Formats: sequence, C-alpha cells, structure tokens
Amino acid sequence: MSAPTQTGVVAQSARRRSIAVISHPDAGKSTLTEALALHAHVISEAGAVHGKHGRAGVVSDWLEMEQKRGISITSAALQFAFEDVVINLLDTPGHADFSEDTFRVLTAVDAAVMLLDAAKGLEPQTLKLFEVCRRRGVPVITFVNKWDRPGREALALCDELEERINLRATPVTWPIGEAGHFRGLVDARTQAVTLYAKAPGGASLAQEEHLGLPAARASLGAPVDEALDSLALLEPLDVESFRAGATTPLLFGAALSNIGVRQLLDVIAELAPPPSARIGTDGNERPVDAPFSGFVFKMQAGMDAHHRDHLAFVRVCSGEFERGMIVTHANSGRPFATKYALSVFGREREVIETAYPGDIVGLVNANKLAVGDTLYAAPGPAVTFPPMPVFAPEHFLTARVADPGRSKQFRRGIAQLEQEGVVQVLISEARGDGAPILAAVGPLQFEVAAFRMEHEFKAPMRTEHLEYTLARLASDVDARLLAGRQGVELARRTDGALLALVRDAWRLRSLQRENPDLVLAPPPAGLP
Repeated sequence: MSAPTQTGVVAQSARRRSIAVISHPDAGKSTLTEALALHAHVISEAGAVHGKHGRAGVVSDWLEMEQKRGISITSAALQFAFEDVVINLLDTPGHADFSEDTFRVLTAVDAAVMLLDAAKGLEPQTLKLFEVCRRRGVPVITFVNKWDRPGREALALCDELEERINLRATPVTWPIGEAGHFRGLVDARTQAVTLYAKAPGGASLAQEEHLGLPAARASLGAPVDEALDSLALLEPLDVESFRAGATTPLLFGAALSNIGVRQLLDVIAELAPPPSARIGTDGNERPVDAPFSGFVFKMQAGMDAHHRDHLAFVRVCSGEFERGMIVTHANSGRPFATKYALSVFGREREVIETAYPGDIVGLVNANKLAVGDTLYAAPGPAVTFPPMPVFAPEHFLTARVADPGRSKQFRRGIAQLEQEGVVQVLISEARGDGAPILAAVGPLQFEVAAFRMEHEFKAPMRTEHLEYTLARLASDVDARLLAGRQGVELARRTDGALLALVRDAWRLRSLQRENPDLVLAPPPAGLP
C-alpha cells in the first residue's frame, strides 16, 4: 500500500463534516435525516417511520421494533456527498431509555443539529443532550421543526435558548408568518425570500420560488416586514462564537414537508467544523495527519436479515484508512485485519477502500472488538482514546433461558448484547452466570434485549424484575460490611468492577448510618 501524503490527508479531512442529530422523542429526527439525504440527492423519495399513505420506511429506522413503535432505538450512520463536502450524519435515539447510545455517538462527531419542536421548544431530553455537547465542546446548530403547524412565537424560542441554556440564537433563516401560518423563509444574511409549495405526501422536494425583497413584499405584504423587524432584534451569525459554543445558528422549517432543509445542509457544509486533533488517554494530541487511528463507538448486529453479521462502527480520527490494512487493537495489543470494511448508509452498505478523519467505517464480523476500543496503524506511535462512558443503571432484572436446550445460544446472545452496549451484564455469586442480572438506564432496553434474544439468537428468556434502583461501586471492605444485609446485593461487571445493588436511596442512607466506614461511590456517569 502506498503511504498517503500529509497534504492529502489534511485536504480530505477538511472536506469532512461529522454531525449528530439530537432531540427529544417525536421532534422529527429520523424525518429530518431522511430529508437531508433527499436534498443531497442520495435518495429519490423520502419516507415516514410508519409508512403511511404508501410511503417507504425511513432509511435510518430499519429495525423491526423501530418500525413498529415509530421511534429510533439505535443510532444509524449515513454518509453522503453534498457538493464538495462529505457528510457523516448520525441519527440518534431520542428516547431517554437509550441515552447511552446517543451519548456514545456524541463522542464520534464534531458538531450537532439540535432539533426543536416549534410547539414545545426545549424539552427534557434535549436539555440533557445539549449539556453533553457543551461538556464535550461540540458546537450546536438549531433547527426549529414543524413550523407549518401551530406553535410558539419565534422570538420566544430564541429567549428560551438564552435563558435556559445560555445559548444566543443567531438566525440563518427566519419564518415569514407565525407557526401554523407559514408563508416562507427569509435569509438573514441576504434578505432573499423563498416560498414553498408542498409536494404531495412530502415524499419529494417541495417546490421553491425565490424572490427578492420588493417582490416578496408585493406578494406577501406585512408579514415580510414583520420578519425583518424580528431579525433586527437578534445578533448576526458569527462563526467563531458558534464554534466556541456561545451561539447557535438558527434555522426554521418543516422536515416532513422538506422545507428549510436545503439551507440546513448549506450551514452544515459551510459552518460545521472539520475534524481536529483528538486527545488520547496520555493527554497528548493525535493530529489528523498522524498515522491511522480510530475508535469503536457502536456495535450493531442484525442489520442484514440474510446474514448474521456483527458490525463495528469506527470513527476515523487520524490518517488514511485503507481496506485490508493490518492495524493494532490497542486494548489487547494484537493485530487486527480490516479486510471487510464498509461504508454505511442506514441499513445499506458497500465496500469502502479508503476513509479519512471524520469518516465512519463499518468493520464486518468484528467479534474481537467492543464499544470504546481503539485501533491504530503500526508501525507508528501507539494511541489509546478515552473509554466510553458507563452509566449508572437504574433498572435491573434477572434473565434465564426459557429452553435449557438453548443454553449455548443464550450465553452467546447475552455476551453479544453486552459487547454492543445494549445492556450491562452483572454476575451475582448468589445467582451464578446461568441467571445474569441485566442492568439498564431505562426499561425499553430490556424490551430490545428480549426481542433480539428471541428473534436473533433463538433463545427466548424468562425474566424477573428486581426491586433495586441504585448501583454503587463497592470495594472489598464494602463487600465485607454488606455481607448478609437485606435490600442490597453484590454483583460483578465483566470489567471486574464490583457493584452494590441497593433497593432505594433510603436503604442506602440506612446502610451508611449503620456502617460509617461504608463508602459505596457512585459509578462515574456521563461523558468526560
């Protein structure tokens, strides 16, 4: 293989944009993802999750459970070219029960699109995800969705952003007409006006009419000047303050009708930062033109119903990836072959020969990899990127195989679900590994686990809910002090950490009063 030139890697990296779409459930993330792909001309027809009115299913929601429930329960990667930019777009679950998957995705992107429902504004899950972006230094573009339906005032939404999360809105587009009486959009920088006519069913691009300001005033009248008056009250767009996390470019539209989406694509291409140096666990920066390195931020199985594949999603951090190259698995020190490498577009995939910083590479049948693992090219300087966050679970149940004849499949399935990060798996000495404790942030994770155990691994399981609501790290001293106590159980994670599962906060305080030497530290939660 020929070694890539530094100039080539830097130039290719500068073309990349890695973006996550975040929001509260039902704000329209999957629909917006579909609309972005439609405007980039990489699909010919947009769909809806429920496939209403004969429309196709959303590209990014391909699991059977997602299509039945109408929600995203796993993140999906879509890579496509838009003009001279390569966009790696990650659609994330909005439901709080799948926060871990979303938070891992946010380690793999350089910017985020925060989607707001015009009628609801900032919702709880959106607030949590924004705080993760802020802690990680991920700049945020805001898209106010569903402006074709009744909603709040545009200026009130701007005030909410500043008052609740200290983020100043700098408009890129502004609506002409209040929510539910949407007439068009005015460009904040040029004052050009775009009018829209919805396509039937929203499956194709909306028809656009572009007008200068005089023609728009003649056509629409007073609402045009009202929009300009509102714009005059707000700060102009500033790239530096956006990338510093102080301001957010603000756009309005309706993803289901494909309105305002082209402008969002333009902003992503123009303003979102390209990949930059990543910091390893040793505190040193790994520049984008260093030899290849990347980390696994997601594992997914069952994407192809005809093959029992196991795909590792790798964010390329530095250098040029070439299919077939032998890399080092930092966690084990062993070589890892990359013969089967794919570019992923939702459920669809094709062989990829090269990839650059910011790209997402899918490695097939990567059974030796796990979420958080680092890969790097050797010879070359070693690197290990920070591990993925492990969240403190709040829901627990025991799992047993329903048919003892399927025990082998049961153990293999549980191990894979843990490897993918679907659930945490704990082993209690009292119960043994034949009845592992499954731990989760939210109960819907258990539904996903049960569904996949039955349909993918053909090992249906019997479960029993446990009354614990807290998990705390326990030392050997803590374990001795807790021996025989009611309302608490000790179990070990596969990484060796010992956890004390406690019935509730009252019982935890009671145990600490009875045993002043008891520490029981909370597991680290959230992203570093």
